[in-house]
Amino acid sequence: MCRHLAYLGPPTTLSALLLDPPHGLVHQSYAPADMRGGGTINADGFGAGWYPGPAADAVRYRSDKPIWSDVAFSALAGVTSSTAVLAAVRSATVGMPVTPTAAAPFGEGRWLFSHNGVVRGWPDSVAGLAASLPVTDLLTLDAPTDAALLWALVRHRLRAGDEPGRVLAETVLAVDAAAPGSRLNLLLTDGERIWATAWDHALAVRTEPGAEAAVTVASEPVDPLPGWAHVPDRHLVTAQPGRCRFEALMTEKSEKPRGVR
Repeated sequence: MCRHLAYLGPPTTLSALLLDPPHGLVHQSYAPADMRGGGTINADGFGAGWYPGPAADAVRYRSDKPIWSDVAFSALAGVTSSTAVLAAVRSATVGMPVTPTAAAPFGEGRWLFSHNGVVRGWPDSVAGLAASLPVTDLLTLDAPTDAALLWALVRHRLRAGDEPGRVLAETVLAVDAAAPGSRLNLLLTDGERIWATAWDHALAVRTEPGAEAAVTVASEPVDPLPGWAHVPDRHLVTAQPGRCRFEALMTEKSEKPRGVR
């Protein structure tokens, strides 16, 4: 089911975010605390994306190895710092390939994206949604996986200039309608804001206000420090350094998005 994390705030090293915390992504890769029946470890690859400068596009490092075994990344992480990071460790769904390009984050320009969960009935259940995409987008998917298709659906809307929170919300609702029972925790950043969904899986947020304002959105809290808040199920998170808000994606009566347009 994967684990993922996004951070915005003062410059920090990748190591300080992902490797050093007592329950950082490297620990979550072999000892996750809240997989909710979706596997036991996350050893089918990993990836990290960050921004080398204020106006720069995101750069990514992706691997099909477990994060704990990649010595090259460990060395890179210790000397690479950024004000914005999105990273993930992967637990591949049975039948899906284990390749570097199947690991999140997916990206284009300043966008970085990750999916924690599973699309039920893949691929037949979402064939209709896939058919709405340009053929070129389907031919150039990073990998034949549910996460790569979700990124293609999100990216298509972002290219059209749609508001990112609305894009995530409507993508989740469309996929859930086509593939009921799917787990759809989506995570997106442009280096300035974070958008995320909690849909039948765990998600937590910590905000740090003041001069050192920061925000971290993660599948699981990475440390025992105070300030972590668990995101209610079926909610959209919109966050930037020092603050965040939760909005319900669906009401029981209307079954329509709430808080997004």
